[in-house]
Amino acid sequence: MPESGSGRNCCSPSRGEAARPAATTGAAATGGRTGGMVRIPRGEFLMGADDDWVVPGDGEGPVHLVRLTPFRIDPRAVSNAEFQEFTDATGHVTDAERYGWSFVFAGLLPADFPDTRAVAEAPWWRQVYGACWRHPEGPASDVRDRSDHPVVHVSWNDATAYAVWAGKRLPTEAEWEYAARGGLEQHAFPWGDELEPGGEHRMNVWQGSFPDHDTGADGWCGTAPVNAYPPNGHGLHNTCGNVWEWCADWYSPAYYRSSPRDDPRGPSVGLNKVIRGGSYLCHASYCRRYRVSARSSNGPDSSTGNQGFRCAAEDTSAGAR
Repeated sequence: MPESGSGRNCCSPSRGEAARPAATTGAAATGGRTGGMVRIPRGEFLMGADDDWVVPGDGEGPVHLVRLTPFRIDPRAVSNAEFQEFTDATGHVTDAERYGWSFVFAGLLPADFPDTRAVAEAPWWRQVYGACWRHPEGPASDVRDRSDHPVVHVSWNDATAYAVWAGKRLPTEAEWEYAARGGLEQHAFPWGDELEPGGEHRMNVWQGSFPDHDTGADGWCGTAPVNAYPPNGHGLHNTCGNVWEWCADWYSPAYYRSSPRDDPRGPSVGLNKVIRGGSYLCHASYCRRYRVSARSSNGPDSSTGNQGFRCAAEDTSAGAR
């Protein structure tokens, strides 16, 4: 299958240019929810990749030096339970709920599920009415047994609203990659270059024949808990696989060619926002975007069953440097 420049069709389809429904009242910041975040000290690293794994047009290169000031980041993606706390406190209505539908992976729908519209370039993605974070596979599903799994069907707008409420923000793309690497330099994964070192599964991605049969050899079909698998060198879980994670930056495949060296924050304008980390649907046969350097994007109001987020925050500790 031909790969598009940003991979939105195969990895995370965009809602498109449909008119955005009127938003509900924005969430007020509460602050004080930064406990348990990981402090990432000042440092520099080589960002991006230039190798045979790079999907043409994604803009993973050139490899370039980036220097970052200290920041804090969540060790795990935001869970369903945490997002429930947010919606209970604020009454926030997600973009998927306002539109009335979201994209669901066909393989997670029951065999007797009614026919739904498919994405032309990636028919495994289905438009499912009633799908949202509370009902990941449509109205008959729920998250009662997935409270510790990452919240999905959340747009960039929804993730930003949560972050504001929690007194946090979304990480920049550079912060995300630096933290995701776990202290390793220019390796494909947070633990090195082998996908399954010693035959051990280290992340939740697709095994088997995509998109027809996922063997679940890594222990999961669909999402896994936010703390599944050992953490990386910085103490972060699931920075590869499980769910794509929203970043603060606008996306441009050409950005790395002129990216600032110090604390880059992405282009000043754009149409789509950066997503990082890959998901449970990534498979080497068509998409190797489960690497720490891989990047893709989606529209700020788009939502899918494999997109979530984790938050970052400024480092306000005394003498931060």
